Amino acid sequence: MKIETALLSVSDKTGIVEFAQELAKRGVRLLSTGGTAKLLAQAGLNVTEVAAHTGSPEILDGRVKTLHPKIHGGLLARRDSDEHLETIKEHGIDRIDLLVVNLYPFRQTVADPDCDFEDAIENIDIGGPAMLRAAAKNHGTQEGGVTVVIDPADYANVLKEMDTLGSTTYGFRLSLATKVYAHTAAYDGAIANYLTSLTEAEPEQDDAPARGPWPNTLTLQVHKQQVLRYGENAQQHAAFYVDPTVPVGLLGNFKQLQGKELSYNNIADSDAAWDCVRSFEAPACVIVKHANPCGVATAASPVEAYQKAFKTDPTSAFGGIIAFNRQVDLATAQAVSAQFVEVLLAPGYDQDALDLLAAKKNVRVLHVPMGAGQNDIDVKRVGGGWLIQTPDSYTVSESDLRVATIKQPTAEQMRDLMFAWKVAKFVKSNAIVFCANSMTLGVGAGQMSRIDSARIASIKAENAGLSLKGSAVASDAFFPFRDGLDVVVAAGATCVIQPGGSMRDDEVIAAANEHGIVMVLTGMRHFRH
Repeated sequence: MKIETALLSVSDKTGIVEFAQELAKRGVRLLSTGGTAKLLAQAGLNVTEVAAHTGSPEILDGRVKTLHPKIHGGLLARRDSDEHLETIKEHGIDRIDLLVVNLYPFRQTVADPDCDFEDAIENIDIGGPAMLRAAAKNHGTQEGGVTVVIDPADYANVLKEMDTLGSTTYGFRLSLATKVYAHTAAYDGAIANYLTSLTEAEPEQDDAPARGPWPNTLTLQVHKQQVLRYGENAQQHAAFYVDPTVPVGLLGNFKQLQGKELSYNNIADSDAAWDCVRSFEAPACVIVKHANPCGVATAASPVEAYQKAFKTDPTSAFGGIIAFNRQVDLATAQAVSAQFVEVLLAPGYDQDALDLLAAKKNVRVLHVPMGAGQNDIDVKRVGGGWLIQTPDSYTVSESDLRVATIKQPTAEQMRDLMFAWKVAKFVKSNAIVFCANSMTLGVGAGQMSRIDSARIASIKAENAGLSLKGSAVASDAFFPFRDGLDVVVAAGATCVIQPGGSMRDDEVIAAANEHGIVMVLTGMRHFRH
């Protein structure tokens, strides 16, 4: 059946006038409501108000306008049922062949800090979801059905199908209907999240950060971006899903320019590298292996930053993930190409750099736009449930630090300490990081004992031929005993940054004074499990 009548009622009016004009050119009768009808009429289109079509005025401040048999009968009548078609004819109901609806902006409304409860409730759409669900249910059969559109990006494809067939194909209608149900599910989920967060907020303690509000029922929706080569291991299947809207700066915005298909580990490690490298203002390079930075440096140029980062642990850098926070030029591409790299990430690439990298066909080259976007929440799957928390987005400035020792840090030491602390945030606990001259010298990660992490970090530096004399050390959490401090000082460290807060802080600080080194306390930790 040809598309003869369309109902258009949209909150997002992007492209709606142009789409309606194209429908009118194809002889489609236009029905509309409220602001959409007014906009179309102002554009010179012949549009019928829904109230005139149904013979019933809008009532209750517009809360009731499309909840009418002439609307839902026109949407729900099966096109392959003579009985349905006779019934709507008997009751003077016209078919509605095309429905274009998007909903009141509930999520945008409640995201506004000034939104009150009444505004939130008034932005819960009733008629829109009802029409969408009806039209999606009746997407039909091969003989015909309702075409339902929620996304302006689909307007062009609707017109293309109409020009070919006069209507739309069953497969196309089914894909649009599927999109609708995902959309209405997310919409209802957002409402449930908001309402239950109001009733389930926990009282805050004077000495604790804000703990809520956390909704009693949490609904999350993500979209499949791509199926991956495999999961953590070849026997596991995997896919990559992204949020409906990915904030600028996050990995989910990546575009793969070349290379093999991505695996689960490629994306997990790339996220760790990208999150770390974009935390630096100066040109930086981060090399990640098994989710841990094995080399981090800043310098005057990307290539110099890479050369410094690579020195930290050339052995681990083999087959690693390399991220830059500056555009990759030819010199940088040449340096990186000299080693085996799994994934390369950057906010841009010079053309001659891309031409050079093209010879390394297996190297996955990703373009990720820079930005300061953050995830709203972090999610971790556990047996039978989910752990959900706010991201660790807090940063420490020099003014937040407390010097705990007699000896005070020099300006150079303070720069090294701040650099080491920034890197330690991205190293798996227990983390110990030696740094100097804006580069890592030794990284100890993921050990059950902090003293073992300290020993491993110094061994790594020794294996790389790097001296730790005069270095700065960061510990992601407090030293529970002085033994870990004794190890890093014996390795050559002259200044240490750590959170503090241990029952034995006095013992550890006394040990620092005994060694004649600097110790500064952040007052907060960076556990990363």
